[in-house]
Amino acid sequence: MKVVLAGGSGALGRRLAGALAARGHEVVVLSRRPSSSPHRTVWWDGATPGPWAAELAGSAVVNLAGELVDRRPTAANVALLRQSRVGPTRALAAATASLEEPVPVWLQASTLAIYGDAHEEVLTESSALATGPPQMAGVARAWERAADGVDAERTVVLRTSIVLDRGTPALDRLTGVVRWGLGGRIASGRQWFSWIHVDDWLSIAVQALEGEGAAGGLTGVVHATAPGPVRNAELMRLLRQALRRPAAPPTPAWAVRAGSVLLRTDPALALTGRRAVPARLQDAGFTFAHPELEQALPDLV
Repeated sequence: MKVVLAGGSGALGRRLAGALAARGHEVVVLSRRPSSSPHRTVWWDGATPGPWAAELAGSAVVNLAGELVDRRPTAANVALLRQSRVGPTRALAAATASLEEPVPVWLQASTLAIYGDAHEEVLTESSALATGPPQMAGVARAWERAADGVDAERTVVLRTSIVLDRGTPALDRLTGVVRWGLGGRIASGRQWFSWIHVDDWLSIAVQALEGEGAAGGLTGVVHATAPGPVRNAELMRLLRQALRRPAAPPTPAWAVRAGSVLLRTDPALALTGRRAVPARLQDAGFTFAHPELEQALPDLV
């Protein structure tokens, strides 16, 4: 099949494009800048329908467009995070409305941050959405709403946890603090960390697009997350174990907030948490290659 991919220059986009091409699918990447991608690249502005819209006819569509969330939660940055997701999503949705037939499948990226700081609640696809923080739930809710007008035979919204993959900002940030000797628990250490190995995320996405396998029969919201979330204290212990680092003192919340200014990151990424489970995938019989973090981390680091 032909797959049109928005956000194909990001880490997940490149991985998914490669996985689809390896399975014999034609991949077309929508990009706002010249690209050295091995896949055919079509220019778009990420804001308005244009000649690129013709590529969507008869094609599966994947929407991964959006700026990295690892930045200070200033008003300007929150607006950037929102617009970088909402603008391209609206443009793609408008493009589908101009086609003679609905696109066969639409795979929409989203995030478990839509639940905000959920504390001890076990989150499934039917859990209530949070109203904040604005850089998390606020952005995610607007992102999903922007896809309401999509004309597709089948739509899948992947609310994804932290995807762990080599050489990506999320895992590099985590392993970096451990290598710097800051591998102790963060604040209370009780905040939940939901995660997924990139191999499992790719399997879910590919099955959803192909309409085959356990994930292939699902529509609507799907949690793309491993079945074994861990608390922050356990995350840090397992990272130290995988990297062969000794025990380290805890990092208090005030130090996280102060350090986030120097690192130009959002302290809420470390101080909030979500205990999410992939209820619909488990009910469908999806088999995770990496269900537990203790087994997954050595494969990655």
